[in-house]
Amino acid sequence: MSKIKKLLSIGLVAIFSLSLLTATGCSRHPNDEQIRAMEEARSACLAAEQKLNEVQRERAGLESQLQAKKAELDKAQKEKAHVEQGLANWNEN
Repeated sequence: MSKIKKLLSIGLVAIFSLSLLTATGCSRHPNDEQIRAMEEARSACLAAEQKLNEVQRERAGLESQLQAKKAELDKAQKEKAHVEQGLANWNEN
């Protein structure tokens, strides 16, 4: 997850930096095209952050499901060992 987060962060910084480079001009005030490019970069950044949050929530949910399944497996293995021990003791009698 750390790699995905770093990659996404680097990508967002790169997109924002490129948009700033293309948006800057010689005039004091940005023109309509520069404003539009900046807004597009901003919306792309927000969309990427939202997607990251969704993926993080999904991952957290999957990790909790995995922990629940591991606990269920552990319980089943303990029960199996108990039953096998009971069978071994029953066969001795």
